[in-house]
Amino acid sequence: MNSEKVLFLSSRDVRALLTIDECTAAVEHAFRLQGEGKTLAPAVLSLHVSTGSFHIKAGVLSLSRNYFAAKVNANFPENLARFALPTIQGLVLLCDADNGAPLAMVDSRDITARRTAAATAVAAKYLARPDSGVVTICGCGTQGRAQVAALARMFQLRAGFAYDKNPRQASVFANELSAELNTPITASNDLADCIRRCDVCVTCTTSHEAFVGEGDVHPGLFIAAIGADNPHKQEIHAAVMARSKIVCDVIEQCADMGDLHHALAAGVVKTEDVHAELGEIVANRKPGRESEEEVIVFDSTGIALQDVASTALVYEKAIRAEVGTVLQLAA
Repeated sequence: MNSEKVLFLSSRDVRALLTIDECTAAVEHAFRLQGEGKTLAPAVLSLHVSTGSFHIKAGVLSLSRNYFAAKVNANFPENLARFALPTIQGLVLLCDADNGAPLAMVDSRDITARRTAAATAVAAKYLARPDSGVVTICGCGTQGRAQVAALARMFQLRAGFAYDKNPRQASVFANELSAELNTPITASNDLADCIRRCDVCVTCTTSHEAFVGEGDVHPGLFIAAIGADNPHKQEIHAAVMARSKIVCDVIEQCADMGDLHHALAAGVVKTEDVHAELGEIVANRKPGRESEEEVIVFDSTGIALQDVASTALVYEKAIRAEVGTVLQLAA
């Protein structure tokens, strides 16, 4: 595309172009490149306001060409109730990393949801038991739906449990996904029971207090902790982190804002106790699951490399399909 033109892709465009299978493959490749030491360290900047937060995540990947992407996301948990707006809103700017030319502006909502779910699926591939068939989702919003969709492509799901602080939302979530996946998904108010009965537990909430406790965890459980994407959020008790094998997307970032952050602050875990970053496991530089009994926590704070990989994929498909709106930069 001409350097004076930028392609704009709406949320509808992204949903039409980005399948979960393709997104998972792209995200896995990004983690492999990271694990092989073939990427620059991704960067993040966060700012907090009274009712929410903003963050900027930026990274570079060498794919079919060299791409840079910077995602600006707003995260306002009370938006739906207060303003009938999504919790997550934002844009991704995709650029040519060789000459700096802007290539595309892309709505970030579905990029964020699907690339986050893809990271969980990749982590589960290496860290969950291969015969995992029961999943518990804590947080029944857009992200929860994406998580189930991604895991259903990675495993033969036999059943699922849905938990949300809003029981009606959990019920709607369970009913709709049961029909979509032809798999029984049960809404429940007893989170501890749901966790004890599952193989894979995904926490994707905005909680500021840990709610997965030591008594909920059983041998062989894989937990994908998604929600703690700033230092004020927490989902997993420090005691659970201390007894588990910990895998991070990026250790430094998780130490600053993930559930690892709270375990470090409690003094029950040190950074050297972290088993690996996910990229090291995908690149076969460190082992994943090593026994049926291991409890493994994937601390997923979300890294820019996921955004670069997913947005580049959407952009290339859009160019081939001639989808999107071309914006003229020059006057």
